[in-house]
Amino acid sequence: MHSFRTVPDIRIANGGAARLDAHIAGLCANKRICIVTDKGVRALGLLDGALGSLEQAGYDALVFDNVVADPPEAIVRAGAKSARAFGAGLIIGFGGGSPMDSAKVMAHLCGCDQPLTDMYGVDKARGPRLPLMLIPTTSGTGSEVTNVAILTTGETEKQGVVADALYADRVLLDVSLTLGLPKLITASTGIDAMVHAIEAYTSLPQKNPLSDNLALSALTKLSGAIERVCKDGGDTQAREDMLIGSMLAGQAFSNAPCAAVHALAYPLGGFFHVPHGLSNALVLTEVMKYNLPNANELYGEIARHLKLGAGGAALVDEMARIIDATDVPQTLASVDVPSSAIDMMAKDAMTKTRLLINNPREMTYDAVVDIYEAIA
Repeated sequence: MHSFRTVPDIRIANGGAARLDAHIAGLCANKRICIVTDKGVRALGLLDGALGSLEQAGYDALVFDNVVADPPEAIVRAGAKSARAFGAGLIIGFGGGSPMDSAKVMAHLCGCDQPLTDMYGVDKARGPRLPLMLIPTTSGTGSEVTNVAILTTGETEKQGVVADALYADRVLLDVSLTLGLPKLITASTGIDAMVHAIEAYTSLPQKNPLSDNLALSALTKLSGAIERVCKDGGDTQAREDMLIGSMLAGQAFSNAPCAAVHALAYPLGGFFHVPHGLSNALVLTEVMKYNLPNANELYGEIARHLKLGAGGAALVDEMARIIDATDVPQTLASVDVPSSAIDMMAKDAMTKTRLLINNPREMTYDAVVDIYEAIA
C-alpha cells in the first residue's frame, strides 16, 4: 500500500506577496498575524509589499525576524512566546528553509502545550496548531510543502520534527521574491532541490508512483533552468521553473524521505554552519558514486528521463557537470572545514538513522570517512 500527503492549497502568483491580504482569506479570523523571517529577507525589502497590503486591509502584523540559519531551539521558543503574547491567529513563514521550518514549529507550539523536546522524531508532534501559511523566497528547500522541520539542539546537533501536523494550510509561490538571489545561493539551493528529487526517487522503503513522478517532473524543470538562471538572474521563466521544481521535489521527498546525502551534509551545517544547500552539493556526487552499485538502475531511469544516456553513471556525471558549471564550491577546504574534523563529522553522520535507512546502499562509518576525504 502507498500513501501520499501534501499541502491542500498551493497558489502560484507572480507578485502575489504584494497582494498578501487576498491570499490569506479564511486563515486569520482575528486579523493578527505573526510573520516569521530573518534579518536578511527583511533588509532586502521583500516583506515591504506584503506588510503594506496587510496594513491596508486592516491586519495587525508582528514581524519576528530573529531566525538564523540552522535555527536553534531557543530562537524558535522565543518566537512562539512572542507570537502568543501578540495573540497571533496566523503564522506565516516567509523566507528560506530556516524561517519556514521555524514557523512550522512555532505554529505548533502556539496551538498546544506539547513541549518541543517531545516533538522530535517521526509522528511525535501532536495536538492542534495555529493556522500556517508558507511563502518561500528561495528555490531549493521545498520546506513549504513538507511535513519536516529541522532545528539545532544544543551546540551543533540537528534534529527533525516530522509530522503531518506540520503541513501548511496554504502555500504562496511568488517568483518575484526570488529575482534578487545571488548566484551562489541560486545555484546551491537549486542543487539542493535536485538532491531532494534524486533521493526521493531512490528512497527504497517509501518511494511510490506519485513521489516518483513528482521527482522526475522536478528534475526536468530544475535541470533545464539552473544554468540559465545562474547566467541571467532576471530570467523570470527560469526562476519560476526553479521555484515550481523545488516545490515538486519537496512534495516528493516529504513522502519518500531523503537519505545519505542529507545525513552527510548535516554535520557540515551543524559544526561549521555551511549553508544547507551548499552542504548537500559538496557531498552529492561522492555519495552517488558510493550508491551506484545498488542504485544504478534507478539512477539510470532518471538519466533516461533527462535524456542523458543510459546507465546511472550518466546521472552522476551530469550532477558533477552542473556543480562545476554553476561555480559551486567543491571541497571542504573551500568552505573552511578542516580535514581534522572528518572523524567527528563521520561519527555524527552515522547517528542520522532517520535518513540513512532510506539510502539504496547501506552506509558505513568507513565509507563516510572515505567520502569526506575525497572532497577534503
